[in-house]
Amino acid sequence: MPGLSIIVASADGQRFYAALELAAAAAALGRSARIFLQGEAAALLRTPVAFDGDPARRAAGQPDLVSLIAEAMAMDVRLIVCQSGMALVRMTASDLVPQVRVGGLVSFLAEAGPNDQLLTY
Repeated sequence: MPGLSIIVASADGQRFYAALELAAAAAALGRSARIFLQGEAAALLRTPVAFDGDPARRAAGQPDLVSLIAEAMAMDVRLIVCQSGMALVRMTASDLVPQVRVGGLVSFLAEAGPNDQLLTY
């Protein structure tokens, strides 16, 4: 079954939330899924994780961003943060959510399977 590779290319919490939902749904169907946070999007994985939509999500009985990240990772969704993006937003590995991998766009694309779907948010 083809995997799902998603690039989050902006520091928009709603787009990242949607990418996480999609990756988790793919993982629930038995597909491999991974998300690469490029450029300024790296800041979305700075601890403590939160975004403006969290209160509305919690009020609607949905997980907030940090909970959705944990759920997705428990489903083996891999999160990779751009090394250059981290430098851009002045982050170090110690600022990241645990178990997030640091990498580059070239290695992210090199690891994609020939039949994987690639989406950008």
